[in-house]
Parts: sequence; structure tokens; C-alpha cells
Amino acid sequence: MADTFSKNQATNADDAAKIVPRAEFRVFGQGLIDEVTAAMWKAKATLFKIRTSSETYFLSRKTNEANVKVRDGLLDIKTKVGDTEDGYEIFQPRGKFEFPVSKKDVATILENMLVEISLDQDTYTIEEFMAIVENHPDLAAVSVEKKRYGFSVDGIICEYGEILFNGSKIETACCESVDYAGGKKTMEALEIDKRENVNYLKAAKRSIGMT
Repeated sequence: MADTFSKNQATNADDAAKIVPRAEFRVFGQGLIDEVTAAMWKAKATLFKIRTSSETYFLSRKTNEANVKVRDGLLDIKTKVGDTEDGYEIFQPRGKFEFPVSKKDVATILENMLVEISLDQDTYTIEEFMAIVENHPDLAAVSVEKKRYGFSVDGIICEYGEILFNGSKIETACCESVDYAGGKKTMEALEIDKRENVNYLKAAKRSIGMT
């Protein structure tokens, strides 16, 4: 089973394009962990990993379809490529780039965030990329602390976790899989399928009042 909790590694755009995208259904709220842990054992879940991470998400006022973040020192981008019939979002990995990031890759990322910025350097450090975001009126950076508990139900990757958006705490749960029908069945088993599907970008925007 593929493991979203494995060590983060740099990936170029060509290799990222070969990755089969998973469909994800994610929910946020308070009291979710109690609900999910009660349901997961009834669904005969297998708990397999706990991971904490400190990340920075880069938000664009103009789109919720470019997931751009820094985790483990890598500039990571995924873009939305579709939805399943049940409204699960499908995000295609586009690369995990080591700093300094090339001008070409930064330009591609900003294009996906639907902003136009003149780039006059051949490469950009993390500080220089942060400065681009901080100086653009349609962009924002949000600090995200995650404590995630990974588990599986019938081979479907799931998690629940505690999230801090700029220090504001909220709980989350999700499942993601290339098996779209199996993912739907698992969310029903976890009893959270009737909640609103909210990706990290939307949740982070709500936390800072970005519309």
C-alpha cells in the first residue's frame, strides 16, 4: 500500500506527472477525532503511523486548485485535475523542488496560482520565495502545524489529526485513494461522508479570512 506518511523526497515535474493521482475527501471541525476513532474500530481499521510536521501553505485569492506548500524544506505543488462523481477532489502532484528553486519552476507555480509576477533571478531561496508571497496582495502564507494519525480501512489510506492554522486549532479527517469507490465506502464507514469536503487550501483561507 502506498504510504503518504513516508519520507518526503524531491521529485521533478516529469516524475511527478507519472504519479497516479488520488481522490481525497477531507473534513474539518471540532470533535471529529472522537467521532472517527469510535467509527474506525467498528470498521476494523489498522493504525499504522503517527507523524508531526511544520509546514507553510501558500494561498492565492484567485484559486483553490493549486496546493503549494513547503514541507521538510521542499517546495511542493499539486494541482486539481478533477472531481469524482461523489465530489472527491483529485490533485495531481507537480513536483517537490529543493531550494534554491529554478526561475522556470517558480514561474510555473505562480502561473498555477493565477498571479503574474516578474521574475528577475535565475533561482530563488525559500526566503526569496516567501518575499514574493508576502509582497503580493493576492497571496498569503499560513503556518500549519500537523499531528496526523494514519490508518487504513480495507486498504484505503485514512487519517485523523490535530491542525494549527497560525496557532488556531481544529481537527481533521480524510481518506484518499486511487480506488474511488473504495474511498467512498470508507468515508461512509467512518460516518463523516455527509460533511462538507474541504481541502487544506479552503480551510487555511477560512482561518485567516481570505475570500
